[in-house]
Amino acid sequence: MALSASIGERLADWGGRCQAGAGRCQAAVVIHMSHSVPESIESSPSAPSVNKSGERVREMFGEIAPKYDRMNHLLSLHVDRYWRWRTVRLLGPQPGQRILDVCTGTGDLALAFSRFVKGQATIIGADFCPEMLEIGRAKTERLKADNINFVEADAQQLPMNADTFDLVTVAFGLRNVEDTDRGLREMARVCKPGGQVGVLEFSEPRRWPIRGLYGWYFRNVLPKIGNRLSKNQNQAYQYLPQSVGTFAAYEELAAQMEQAGLNSVRFHPLTFGIATLYVGRK
Repeated sequence: MALSASIGERLADWGGRCQAGAGRCQAAVVIHMSHSVPESIESSPSAPSVNKSGERVREMFGEIAPKYDRMNHLLSLHVDRYWRWRTVRLLGPQPGQRILDVCTGTGDLALAFSRFVKGQATIIGADFCPEMLEIGRAKTERLKADNINFVEADAQQLPMNADTFDLVTVAFGLRNVEDTDRGLREMARVCKPGGQVGVLEFSEPRRWPIRGLYGWYFRNVLPKIGNRLSKNQNQAYQYLPQSVGTFAAYEELAAQMEQAGLNSVRFHPLTFGIATLYVGRK
């Protein structure tokens, strides 16, 4: 049985306090980038490459779309709700702004922004998987979120003019973009000067024993549960830990955001570093 959102938020807050007590800042603390060469994140030298072709990713997410939201909440013990809640408050969207959520999926982050500004912002959710967008449209219609519109679009080639949005975000989708740098450049391109680009993405905890325990669950338990419950033929939940394990994180991803044209990039580890929010300004 799935836990309630409030339990997930208390769990995440408890994790933040425990980590802070150990002398490590967690969700609410800003870690600024230095101008020195970033250290490489610890990774396995034999990590296999991951097929992130657009065709494969689109087919995979199209197949799991009907169960996508339920599986996210179940496998994260509803802590994914907290990550979006925290992201919205760290980014601080304002009424009247124009917001673009790239790789929006079923629109959960777009809806979180809408709730925060009480519907007083123009929000576009973009994704190249029509099955996910169909569910997102049904959700916004049910919740009467009339300020959200969905567009079928590839994050590597956004059909929006430059300097259009006050806030451009992506949540748990950047690692699925075939060319990460191209996706980041597109996000920076459509962001207004002075606007924010936010990337919420999975990461691997740096501190033991959390790193070891989480790595074991993420690689050995989650894929089996996810693939069995979703009855997915494309092994989407096997792809999840593989894509996270080979994706840039912390200083490395922040440096990529700076190379894409963003300034003052900083990152906020959430829940021991299981997820991390990166924020940069154009």
